[in-house]
Amino acid sequence: MRLISFVLGCLFTSLFSFSQLDLSEIMKGNDFIGHQPSSINWSANGKYIYFQWQTDSLEESKWHEFDLKTESIRLIDENTLLNKSIHNADLKMRTSFFDLSGTDISHIDRNNNEKDLILRSSSGKNNLQHVSDKNIAYYQEGLNLFKIDYSNGSITQITNFSDKKEPSDKQTSYLQSQEEQLFEYHEPESDNESNHSKLPQKIYLNSKQMSNLTISNDESFLMYTLSNKTENTPTQFMNYMDVSGYAKAKNARPKVGTVEKPKYSMIVYIPEKDSLKTLDFSNLNGIRKRPEYQKEYGLEGDLEEDKAIIIHQPIFNNKGDKALISVKSFDNKDRWLLVYDHKSGELTEIEHQHDEAWIGGPGIVGWNYYAGNIGWMQDDEHIYYQSETTGYSHLYLKNVNTLKEKQLTSGEYEIHGAELSKDGTAFYITANKNHLGNRSFYKLDLKTRKWTTILENPGNHEVHISPDEKWLAVRYSSKNKPWELYIAKNTANTELKQLTHSTNANFNNYNWRDAEIISFKAEDGKSVNARLYSPSEDVKNNAAIIFVHGAGYLQNAHNWWSGYYREYMFHNLLTDLGYTVLDIDYRASKGYGRDHRTAIYRHMGGKDLSDQLDGKKWLVENQGIKNDQVGIYGGSYGGFITLMAMLTAPDEFQCGGALRSVTDWAHYNHGYTANILNTPEEDSIAYQRSSPIYFADGLKNRLIMLHGIVDGNVQYQDVVRLSQLFIEKGKTNWDLVGYPVEGHGFKTASSWTDEYRRLLEMFNANLLKNE
Repeated sequence: MRLISFVLGCLFTSLFSFSQLDLSEIMKGNDFIGHQPSSINWSANGKYIYFQWQTDSLEESKWHEFDLKTESIRLIDENTLLNKSIHNADLKMRTSFFDLSGTDISHIDRNNNEKDLILRSSSGKNNLQHVSDKNIAYYQEGLNLFKIDYSNGSITQITNFSDKKEPSDKQTSYLQSQEEQLFEYHEPESDNESNHSKLPQKIYLNSKQMSNLTISNDESFLMYTLSNKTENTPTQFMNYMDVSGYAKAKNARPKVGTVEKPKYSMIVYIPEKDSLKTLDFSNLNGIRKRPEYQKEYGLEGDLEEDKAIIIHQPIFNNKGDKALISVKSFDNKDRWLLVYDHKSGELTEIEHQHDEAWIGGPGIVGWNYYAGNIGWMQDDEHIYYQSETTGYSHLYLKNVNTLKEKQLTSGEYEIHGAELSKDGTAFYITANKNHLGNRSFYKLDLKTRKWTTILENPGNHEVHISPDEKWLAVRYSSKNKPWELYIAKNTANTELKQLTHSTNANFNNYNWRDAEIISFKAEDGKSVNARLYSPSEDVKNNAAIIFVHGAGYLQNAHNWWSGYYREYMFHNLLTDLGYTVLDIDYRASKGYGRDHRTAIYRHMGGKDLSDQLDGKKWLVENQGIKNDQVGIYGGSYGGFITLMAMLTAPDEFQCGGALRSVTDWAHYNHGYTANILNTPEEDSIAYQRSSPIYFADGLKNRLIMLHGIVDGNVQYQDVVRLSQLFIEKGKTNWDLVGYPVEGHGFKTASSWTDEYRRLLEMFNANLLKNE
């Protein structure tokens, strides 16, 4: 045993010497790379760019200011920033607007960039709203809406909501009558009570939850939603490293299928008339359509009752007489866009989108509590929105009067951002139009449909347009160059000028690989993209490692700096040692359209796993990799796929590293899981074929599971339960390592290093053959 350990140790030392990268250094993450700029904002007058940045001289990220005139960057403190006027892109047409920072409300004049504090108090405020009158704004304090008038400084309470139950009329009248009959003297109404009588009529919410309180632009009416207050059972995980010295249980999100269905309604309130009207959503197209999967359980025909729906905050047109309302079904298979016409009192369905898998995609959003990218055009007659009708998320216009639809973009690419220009004649668009691995920036003229290319270099352009639309503040990165801040003129094929230089000397001293983006055919003929890290022939060892990115719906085989930057650096180290590394954008990944996104519906561990197997096959057939010298690893969703590979395709990979892995989808959260697998009670078939815990008997080759013990997302309980099954089934070729202070995303460099040291040792021990 000592001899084997000695040989492996020598092998590890010998191999490691081929790389100038030090594992413990690269696992420091941005402390090794250099901290990149973030949180980009323009000043209200467009003369300054504000951003957060941690330079070498700072211990944490601080605010900085770039002066367009002097072209200089200076450090500013938090208090200085609070006094600065920040541009609000949603208010680009206004020369002045209001700002809510903490509990302070200020008025901003865009021309002189002055910020005038008009209200400061200790009470919490939120939901700041602008209306047609430029001197008026509304804000919410507690349950109620208040009006603030900049011209005279007045503040007026507009609503008088109470979360209590409405008193019984019979009880109130009896008590009042009793007082009048029994007593000659009655206490006169106090001044305080008299003042209360001047408030708007009290509206009782009857223990329901109010949200989305919004006033029309003409200030004539309000809209809000009511929903049931849910008390869902939380999960718990243990913190063994609490400062008290005692182990403590911590609450976390509930499990899928245990979340109570919401009961939403939307109310129209006219303060002047003190009238309330509840809108009727029962006639929505498809509101009782039964999901197709239920046929497998013998259920046919329409549902017995309306689907539970979630109603989002209304968006008013400029005139203020119409409201655009987004609604999603709780099962996330339907999305509706409606318009409420206040003059006629009619609610009209404008757009219905249905997906038997789940509604999602760029600008649409898979979380059913988000409305997506929608809004009014300046003519008050058209709305814009995005849809995956063609298989890719594209931009549409629709006339709310005639219901005539106009598709603005088309093709096998996705719209990842669309912002209406200041004059309303064009959209500024971020899309992967020229390459699915890019995020490029364009201008689309609405009249001519002409595309103007502004930024199309390989990589990702996160663009912030200046208030006058003459300049662009851009956070840009490429595959082997981290994010930096640039500035450019807003013109066709503009040139970027770099403002920040963030990377450290040690990072710059290494020649980081520009990994090739390759494509291979999956077993069903579909094309799948991947990043390929190829070693030089003089060190190539004919072994390969497949990395599986997390989240499922995430893109990693792209042309910009990876969010998995530690893994990117680790792959460079592995390639130095002679390994070939393949990083696959398997089915479920972002950036490739609806069918790629939803291919895992009701079977996680199906197409997403077979893509890994087809990737391995491509490596063997095209890269000279030995069939019995391939390993696999990944974290979160990637850890799940690793487990499914090791348990359901046990002869394919010689070893696997499963990090923070889901082992049983019935134990994960509702919002993510129910989209893909429905719920355990309604679709047990989907859960059983998708959960590694049902395939524990299949373990054959070397497996290591690594997991943060204080992970409130994918909880440690997941791997504990799978471990018990391995024990009961007599499996021996596996290990579980828990990290006591780590959550889902590790925080300490020591834990990162320990984790990836174990992975590297596993790969070396199981994939390298003595020739």
